[in-house]
Amino acid sequence: MRDDLLKLAARVLRVEAEGILGLVPRLDERFLHAVNLLKDCRGRVVVTGIGKSGIVGRKVAATLASVGTPALFLHPAEGVHGDIGMVTRGDVVLAISNSGETDEVLGLLPAIKRLGVPLLVLTGSPESTIAKNADVVLDVSVAEEACPITLVPTSSTTAALAMGDALAVALLELRGITPEDFAVFHPGGNLGRRFLRVENLMHVGGAIPIVREETGLSEVILEMTGKRLGATAVVDSAAALVGVITDGDLRRAFQRDPQIFAKAARDVMSRNPKTIRPDELAQKALEVMEVHAITQLLIVDGQRRPAGIIHLHDILRSKVV
Repeated sequence: MRDDLLKLAARVLRVEAEGILGLVPRLDERFLHAVNLLKDCRGRVVVTGIGKSGIVGRKVAATLASVGTPALFLHPAEGVHGDIGMVTRGDVVLAISNSGETDEVLGLLPAIKRLGVPLLVLTGSPESTIAKNADVVLDVSVAEEACPITLVPTSSTTAALAMGDALAVALLELRGITPEDFAVFHPGGNLGRRFLRVENLMHVGGAIPIVREETGLSEVILEMTGKRLGATAVVDSAAALVGVITDGDLRRAFQRDPQIFAKAARDVMSRNPKTIRPDELAQKALEVMEVHAITQLLIVDGQRRPAGIIHLHDILRSKVV
């Protein structure tokens, strides 16, 4: 029995994989038309489908939204009882139906036609009623379902889901979505933390330890102690960054000369400190710290004036890693 189940599971995976691979030769001008239709949509992409196709539709809508294409899911049964009102001119309807003859989905056609909204269909039956009423049809038919009784939607739903992903990824590429853009759509959870920017974590304003280059070391130590970040920026008369002093710099200076308290910040500071822009990812700040074996980074503006400071502990607390 154990071997039989493993063989069955392997067959399911093979059949579903073959179903997806069977879509590749069908990628043609119709796919490009579909992508451009979605790209040019001035409203939202309204995805609809029922049963397993509806579940696939919810995922497709979520994926489209996550890559910058406003999308929502419309349950067709609720649609014919009033929810079709969420569809407005400027939208695009994306319907998913393996048979293309689902009553609930077909029931939306009069309203879609009345609104003059483009209809994109993913179906396993390119000659079906829903397909004949569509502006663009993508054939997602499969040779067979993966279940032994050939009735449970398996390969067909996998193929529709894969085509939905192909549309979303093509849109992502066409729109030029960057990792930073992607971060805007995913502010929460582990994914959101990966795309936190330095400006979201840095200490700003009065929390930035700053001294002038002529400041005596006694005041430097007071500034560093008060701000508790283990370092201070050193600026010139124009408030531009000229150096940094860390706890380590002070210890090394004291070892060289126990009379350092008679000196000024410029005599102890490390010149040309490592800096980072506020719009850089926190992950990049961490990489800079690791490469240079430091625990603080100063953030500067266009005139090289300190705009903030970030400590290794700030990044670790944010759970970027």
